Amino acid sequence: MPMANCTRLSSSSVLATESSNKGMIIINRPKALNAINLEMVRKIYKHLKKCEKSKSLMIIKGTGEKAFCAGGDVRALVDAGPTDESKSFFREEYTTNALIGNYKIPYIAIIDGITMGGGVGLSVHGKYRVATDRTLFAMPETAIGLFPDVGGSYFLPRLQGKLGIYLGLTGHRLRGGDVYYAGIATHYCESSKIPELETALLNCPDADDVPEILEKFHSKPEKPFSLTPVLEQINKHFSAGSVEEILESLRTDDSDWAKKQLEILSKVSPTSLKVTFRQLELGAQLSLAQCLIMEYRLAVRHLEPRADFKEGVRALLIDKDQKPKWQPSTLSEVTEEHLDWFFKKLPDTEELKLD
Repeated sequence: MPMANCTRLSSSSVLATESSNKGMIIINRPKALNAINLEMVRKIYKHLKKCEKSKSLMIIKGTGEKAFCAGGDVRALVDAGPTDESKSFFREEYTTNALIGNYKIPYIAIIDGITMGGGVGLSVHGKYRVATDRTLFAMPETAIGLFPDVGGSYFLPRLQGKLGIYLGLTGHRLRGGDVYYAGIATHYCESSKIPELETALLNCPDADDVPEILEKFHSKPEKPFSLTPVLEQINKHFSAGSVEEILESLRTDDSDWAKKQLEILSKVSPTSLKVTFRQLELGAQLSLAQCLIMEYRLAVRHLEPRADFKEGVRALLIDKDQKPKWQPSTLSEVTEEHLDWFFKKLPDTEELKLD
């Protein structure tokens, strides 16, 4: 690594490095696929704030070849329940997402490996996102009774056509070049060339050189966009006015792809589907800050026993029986009153405050 002066911020799970006028954050928890917790979020935020004033660019990456960041440590959140610490995790994570979205110096996320949930929040709002042949992107929250947070309500509705609502509801995984074709990454670079790219960025004399360097290392993915054959179907079915109408539309399509989507959607939380649909519909008209304030309300409510989050994590991540007992268990039972409760404003003292 061509960076001297590596500062360990009291936790080796986040390495904050500085070299002359460049900053770098390395998420260093490879055994947990670089999943982030509250302590890590605090280190990342602190270093971002410091470097924004004193450095010319910022690079963020993950340790190892498997993951950039596989998400937040949801198991710990569920174990803790609706505590101040759990709320603090979401509050400080979303505050960090907002900072990245308005970062004053070039922010380059090397999304090499698994990039999900919290890892998406640490990358997608930055100016530059470099995907590789090892990138695996997904927002799979509906499968664990949650919703695509970390600014999902902002970036997903702004993807081409109805791709964002499709990714948000189904949790479909994008690999390698698909992450670039979908518009989630700004550049694509072979993983073998990432060290060379990092060196070039860290040695560049001026931050104005960043676009040229990224373009030099950018290459066209070997394979075409895997979703191209079904984009027309995605735009047709996922443009419907409600989750129920999306399912109804898919049922009129006799293709194997449509049947597969129905199967996926039948397994995830009905409440999460409805929350996600409304969240993305609202987010299309909101700023990033407004989206994160809305998502914080949703996150706080998902920590409560009334939500499906705890059950989803139990079924998929703890017991791994893959048999969540969703409450309510059908879309028709998810009332408007229940849905409204998730979006309801919090008491003024508890609302997310963003500068």
